[in-house]
Amino acid sequence: MSGRATLPATPPSLRTRWAAAVVLSAVLALFGANLPAVAADSTTEQTATVHAADLLETLPVKGRAPKTGYERSLFGPTWADVDQNGCDTRNDILNRDLTDITYANGVPCTVKTGVLADPYTNTVLNFVRGTATSSAVQIDHVVALSDAWQKGAQQLTTEQRTEFANDPLNLQATDGPTNQQKGDGDAATWLPPAKGFRCEYVARQVSVKARYNLWVTQAEHDAIAGILAGCPGQVAPTAVQPAAAATVVYYVNCAEAVAAGAAPLYAGTAGYRSGLDGDGDGVACEG
Repeated sequence: MSGRATLPATPPSLRTRWAAAVVLSAVLALFGANLPAVAADSTTEQTATVHAADLLETLPVKGRAPKTGYERSLFGPTWADVDQNGCDTRNDILNRDLTDITYANGVPCTVKTGVLADPYTNTVLNFVRGTATSSAVQIDHVVALSDAWQKGAQQLTTEQRTEFANDPLNLQATDGPTNQQKGDGDAATWLPPAKGFRCEYVARQVSVKARYNLWVTQAEHDAIAGILAGCPGQVAPTAVQPAAAATVVYYVNCAEAVAAGAAPLYAGTAGYRSGLDGDGDGVACEG
């Protein structure tokens, strides 16, 4: 989209120019055609898959800018209909993340009830629309708006900030109290209680920050790198699969996963479950 921010073309000092070129060239395919071209070595084969740990190393590391001037309104109207599908963003995400959905008026937009398998808490929540009940399920900005403001979003246009605030990759339905507890914390100060989802969570943060040319603090970088070290195959996601369309893959034991050629299994990917992850590190059947 024309309003999307672009990634810097300067490779990070922690990696060779060749490695950065390969990663960023793959990012071109993943995160949009409006990103600046990066000249990769002609002898290398480009891929459409970028590992989150590699993408993390392309993000600038800087100190946090002052929060001065931050207001929610600087990121556009709350839950705007940016894709112009006739449904506001909150309901778009509820429709994506909930199952067993019913609608308020028969039109497939405003969600009346539904069931959320909350990845942040690893619990199942019933959503019921109402003045006293809707807040039980909230929509989290994976990269909080205030955090983004302090790490580069001040330089974005209003159009770009509105896109950021309504980007499905940066949004996740979750338990209301858990979302309130997070506040505007980054990975250095807050992670989902469900350890099995942390790899996917920080990978989405990396993808979002790359997409909108935001930076990370050193503490944030180190926290994300520490999580991703436990799931080295974690891909930097570009989209979130609808819950209703998710394919259920179940392995009785690790021998079955190995026989299927699926091992190791990473948290957030098909087939992973905590029962197969004996040490709780987010990687099952790795031995």
